[in-house]
Amino acid sequence: MVQARLDATPHLQRLGRLFSETVLVEVDGEEIYLGFDRGRLATVTPGPSRKTPWRFALRTDGAALAEFWRARPQPGFHDIFGLVKIGRGRIDGDILCLVRNLRFFKEVMALPRAGQEGAA
Repeated sequence: MVQARLDATPHLQRLGRLFSETVLVEVDGEEIYLGFDRGRLATVTPGPSRKTPWRFALRTDGAALAEFWRARPQPGFHDIFGLVKIGRGRIDGDILCLVRNLRFFKEVMALPRAGQEGAA
């Protein structure tokens, strides 16, 4: 689902064309490794794995992620840094890599939100 939306969003393809990294997304202690290859979501690998290297990680809880993905999230849940600020998320690893690709990663994480535009 995310890859189909990513493919249908030309500006994200352009933003991610230089992004080829593995990112750890941890939700309620469950690890998921997202492998990007030039902005395409090449692999989604469930964890945990001590052998899978990752550049940066976003860690949060399921309820916070569900609120983040709502069409109109509450203040603090609208952004990955908002989750960190309100104490519902944590970012670890190579922050410079995240900042260099910030718009791409933030918009990829928000892609599930796009299907709910009509909902309120």
